[in-house]
Amino acid sequence: MGWEEVLVRGYPEFVRTAQSYHGRAIFALFCGDKDAEGRSWCPDCVTAEPIVRKELHNLPDESVFIYCLVGDRAYWKDPNNEFRKNLKLTGVPTLLKYGTPQKLVEEECFKAELVRMLFTED
Repeated sequence: MGWEEVLVRGYPEFVRTAQSYHGRAIFALFCGDKDAEGRSWCPDCVTAEPIVRKELHNLPDESVFIYCLVGDRAYWKDPNNEFRKNLKLTGVPTLLKYGTPQKLVEEECFKAELVRMLFTED
């Protein structure tokens, strides 16, 4: 496998991780936190994650896939949270190519062909 996956939680950890892989293609999936049973509070995230994961084999060599938990529902709903303010995220799940305008938001993440295009097109 020519790419690697990193799990992070919260904005500061996401930024640190993204900076540590500077110079490599970084793809990130932002989802709501999971409970003790491993289920996200965000139903769209529960739907999107297996679809996105099935397409990971299309990631470019040497790229990095960051799976980022954005926090609990109350934090996410705060319009001033760091993900909304600094990364301009409008919803979860969001799948993006870091440092580019390319992203899929909410139901767009349910479409395998769109996920594949994000992973494979420059």
